[in-house]
Amino acid sequence: MCSTLLHPPPVRAGRRLAFGVAGLALVALLGGCLSFRHEPPRPGRTTLSSATVTLNALMVSNYLVVEAKWDKHGPYHFLIDTGASVTLVSPEFAKRYGGRDPFPADVPLVRVKSSEGDTALLTTTLLPRLQLEGARFEDVQALVYDLAPLSAHLGVKIDGILGFPLFRETLLTLDYAHTRVELRKLSSPAPAGATIPFNNDRKTPIISLRLGDQTFAALVDSGSDADLSLNPVGLRAVFTVVPRPGGMVGTLTNDREQLIGRLDGSLMIGRHALLHPVTDLTDELSSIGGGILRYFTVTFDQERGQVTFDRDQPDPIPPEARRSAGLSFTKTPAYWRVASVIRSSPAAGAGIQPGDLVTRINGEPVAKWDIRRYELLVATATAIEFTFLQGAQETTQRVPVFDLVPL
Repeated sequence: MCSTLLHPPPVRAGRRLAFGVAGLALVALLGGCLSFRHEPPRPGRTTLSSATVTLNALMVSNYLVVEAKWDKHGPYHFLIDTGASVTLVSPEFAKRYGGRDPFPADVPLVRVKSSEGDTALLTTTLLPRLQLEGARFEDVQALVYDLAPLSAHLGVKIDGILGFPLFRETLLTLDYAHTRVELRKLSSPAPAGATIPFNNDRKTPIISLRLGDQTFAALVDSGSDADLSLNPVGLRAVFTVVPRPGGMVGTLTNDREQLIGRLDGSLMIGRHALLHPVTDLTDELSSIGGGILRYFTVTFDQERGQVTFDRDQPDPIPPEARRSAGLSFTKTPAYWRVASVIRSSPAAGAGIQPGDLVTRINGEPVAKWDIRRYELLVATATAIEFTFLQGAQETTQRVPVFDLVPL
């Protein structure tokens, strides 16, 4: 899917926040990678209270979620999306901090159009101030978007998704190993690790990766929880596990079914090797998401146009099995609705259908199951008991967990 904002400034939306790990997918949620054809809007003055500002973060399904509180309200939670060139905020956050009138009647809506012809309209706002602990960003342009589905999916209230241009005046470090984010002044020394230049003049984090003797361009995309999303056009891709249908992943205007498999050989990120990576085929720009970034400390330097990958262990990163219960869901506190069922999975064989409502998992109400707990269950269990609501009656089915992508 490739979406274009039809009202200036023109934007192309190519990537999605993908929710496919462990078989839990949120459908029709968000198209991320919003990349400006022209110069993206720069925030106003950026001020750091010290040479290094450290932000504590939560690690939620391969995302780093920053927590910040600068007044009596909050705390607020922000997901950092290096694949997006705009910042999104919730309607509640925009109403509180978007100036005297964050929704003036004379401000045109931003129209997003997908390749399938679907559209969505987003309101613009200007945040006079965005404070992340000791980091202050002034005059931040943002789009207003309902983040409630994302919050329900992650089990954490998300107030905003911070796009890449917000950090132009800082060195941005995503430290997955220590679940923290660091912001440093541009004059700071370059970090240790494998440094790769951005391969475009717009200083978006698109870098060259190597697969065997082949190179290809990929977006460094912290707003996706996927591993490698690969556009195979022009590549001689060989698979040890042939791509098969997976769960559904959502975009701003539509959703699509994954084709997920395992590549033969190693993916090289600078000098770092990932053995036989799990791969989701795409017809969009290739990207690496949080499923790979979580192995590294990643520093983005927009002034020099480069990104650095560092990790304590120099050994190749071994492959892992991708397990699934065969079901994708949209979530509410009271129930999870089955959004899709993986074809030929045990769940499909059990007769589970899209639209079925799950009220309990292993006997406990779904409200007690956040995404982290559910992913751990899928990773370790041999089977899961789902309780379905049919009319006024509840019925329980035991669904085997299987290797969607085996080793």
